[in-house]
Amino acid sequence: MGTTRSRFQVFTDDEWDLIEPLLPSNAGKQARPFADNRRVVEGIAYRYRAGIPWRDLPRDQFGPWQTVWKRHRRYAADGTWDLILAHVLADADADGDIDWSVSIDGTINRAHQHATNTTRPEQDTGGILELQESPLRGD
Repeated sequence: MGTTRSRFQVFTDDEWDLIEPLLPSNAGKQARPFADNRRVVEGIAYRYRAGIPWRDLPRDQFGPWQTVWKRHRRYAADGTWDLILAHVLADADADGDIDWSVSIDGTINRAHQHATNTTRPEQDTGGILELQESPLRGD
């Protein structure tokens, strides 16, 4: 039967093995060691997947929300997320998993003249009262 996954687990082991080496390490630095990277990164991904505020992250599964938020902010600032995205895209492209087809939609949606904030002189609109009937109809 396969292994069961928690609803809080975002990455498979294979997916984690792909991105884990790309994450910064604080080895050799005189700072507090990073908490479990997988736990924190899964918290970040879970937060986006669930569409919840940072403060609503389940603490038992991901630790303090402040830690998760700070790590996300740090990785955004130092380019870690960009590096991971580029690496994952390159691997997927090399495996033929990306279809680079592009679809362009030429739809144009025009707003009614009264939907704008601009004003027009009265002579452009036919005066104060605009007639909605055609003078050619003969009604």
